[in-house]
Amino acid sequence: MSDVYLGKSDRPPGLKQVASGKVRDIYRLDDDHLLFVTSDRVSAFDVVMDQGLPGKGRILTAIAAYWFEETRDIVANHLVSTSIEDVEGLDPEWRERLRGRVMIVRETTPDPIEWVVRGYIAGSGWKEYQESGTVCSIPLAAGLQQASKLPHPIVTPTTKHEEKDRPLSPAEAEQLVGAERWAHGKDLCLKLYARGEQVLAGHDLILADTKFELGVRGGEVLLIDEALTPDSSRMWAGNDYAVGISPPSFDKQILRDWLETLDWDKQYPPPTLDAAVLERVAERYREVCKTLTGSAPVD
Repeated sequence: MSDVYLGKSDRPPGLKQVASGKVRDIYRLDDDHLLFVTSDRVSAFDVVMDQGLPGKGRILTAIAAYWFEETRDIVANHLVSTSIEDVEGLDPEWRERLRGRVMIVRETTPDPIEWVVRGYIAGSGWKEYQESGTVCSIPLAAGLQQASKLPHPIVTPTTKHEEKDRPLSPAEAEQLVGAERWAHGKDLCLKLYARGEQVLAGHDLILADTKFELGVRGGEVLLIDEALTPDSSRMWAGNDYAVGISPPSFDKQILRDWLETLDWDKQYPPPTLDAAVLERVAERYREVCKTLTGSAPVD
């Protein structure tokens, strides 16, 4: 990718910032709308790295916009526009810097949990299963191997807005959002996972697990943030998949695996990242974007 990079300290003048996450910065546009700017920051183990992937923000925005449109028949979403021309008050330099990175969205009240759906056992779920035979306190059948397909997808929620996201049992999640919202959100997220699984299978990609975020606006539940991107999902190529291994994935797992080989306590500050590892991650992101949208935005 090119040398153009949008990082933590890059903030367009004239816009009021209201929040900053690991990847996205959020600005107030008016009483009803927010501006999401997707940066090139990259995180692992809930730590934002000091280096990022130039152009990553444009790739994630393009993928998220694709899925918001692809899933509108399942649930409405918060996206209004991805056009920089619809953002007022930017000088020409910042207009070009942010082109392809922005989402104008309807403001919602986000759920206090993240809705994780797993169709295969991998990552932290595999670690928990090896110790207790459960994932997020949900009992699973004995004898599963790493990357085994589950009999049916399961919702394994996590906390949100904590320094380190942690798993929640279904009962804990239900207590946080209420019984009715838990049942409705669970049904929506399983349908969203099924749609993602179906579409990706057409490209010989396997959706192992993914995270959705939901919010409420005027009593209506909306899909928010992003959906089914390499930042929020674990995807495997069909010809790489095998039970009993950790298949190569189209997400940050390449970076996580490399970090696991270092003497690092997974706390800030992070280590200096290997440029070759970053490029391998970038190539995976570009490949997913091109597969789904027909092109991969670059700076």
